[in-house]
Amino acid sequence: MEKQQVWFITGASKGFGLELVKQLRQQGHLVAATSRNVAELRQAAGPEAADFLPLAVELASEASVGAAIKATVAQFGRIDVVANNAGYGQLGSLEELSDAEARANFEVNVFGTLNVVRQALPQLRRQQSGHILNFSSIAGIMGQFPGWGIYCATKFAVEGLSESLSAEVAPFGVKVTIVEPGYFRTNFLESGSLRTAENQLDEYTLVRESEALHTQQIKGSQPGDPVKAVAAIIAVAAAPNPPLHLLLGQDAYDMANVKIKAMQDDMAQWKHVTVATGFAEAATA
Repeated sequence: MEKQQVWFITGASKGFGLELVKQLRQQGHLVAATSRNVAELRQAAGPEAADFLPLAVELASEASVGAAIKATVAQFGRIDVVANNAGYGQLGSLEELSDAEARANFEVNVFGTLNVVRQALPQLRRQQSGHILNFSSIAGIMGQFPGWGIYCATKFAVEGLSESLSAEVAPFGVKVTIVEPGYFRTNFLESGSLRTAENQLDEYTLVRESEALHTQQIKGSQPGDPVKAVAAIIAVAAAPNPPLHLLLGQDAYDMANVKIKAMQDDMAQWKHVTVATGFAEAATA
């Protein structure tokens, strides 16, 4: 086994989070895992043990997050890897989704991540080491998915804050990796992890088609294997020079290339407008 690590994982009762708990414990690492429902977490991952600390955490509460970080350090003495995995999908057009629905998605996907980062960093700075894994999505790189605008917005936010974070914490020996999966066969597209707009408008046929595509066709046939993805994440967390961006899945890789090419095409086509917006050269005498 590589050096034994202490992991702090949010959203650990299902999906990537639960698979991380299972593989890390099998490899002999120490794991603190959080969920809103700690009973569900214990049922899925097992009771508290010498190598496992299940914690009930409300991510929207910085006090709750801070207490969990303190409990982890008290139990294991340090934190080597923070995995901000908790989050959920929100479907619905931007016009359909209420302010409350949009803010709720940001509260978990963005501000929950920020709460964990703020509470974990004092410990990581003291150690002068650590690795923060912020889970984004290919939807944080490409946003052209009808009905996924708010979810994409949360993941674009995770991308931006993580890139800035990587520059801010580098002097402390802390690394940051943004995990960007494509479609993986987890429970993400199931009702417990995916919400739809309460008030739907008949005019948005593309959004309804997207909802049907994801909940009826893609669900259960996603090409990505979460076991392989988690093994890759663990390997990257042990690497001496991990990437800032970690795409997972052939589909994510291909979609990222489509986005990059589209940006390059726009840049080339409109370069004459872009570069013409500076001040004119001062006239010479």
